[in-house]
Amino acid sequence: MLRGFAVTLAMLASMSSAFANCYEMIGCDDSDYFQRSDLRQLSCQSLWEVRNWIYKQNGYCFSTQRAKNAFGNEGCFITNQAQIKLNAVERENVATIASVEKSRGCN
Repeated sequence: MLRGFAVTLAMLASMSSAFANCYEMIGCDDSDYFQRSDLRQLSCQSLWEVRNWIYKQNGYCFSTQRAKNAFGNEGCFITNQAQIKLNAVERENVATIASVEKSRGCN
């Protein structure tokens, strides 16, 4: 009985985080507010990847060849970035990442 409950709990936990990425240094992109000090430790490439994974997991169809090569467009359904429905944490994380990218002169 207890084993069955643990398996069910594990399955539910994995289902709820199916559309989030969690990173050892900065946390989960849909539930943890990223700290600028933590983000500053990441390379420009890593910042770009983390920011764009948030878009990818929310259905964005990438238009640049760089993003298409990195993430693909399989399963995407939103072509206008402004129409992506991000939760408050994701929205704040994207803004914070973009701010750190800008301050570091990332492309």
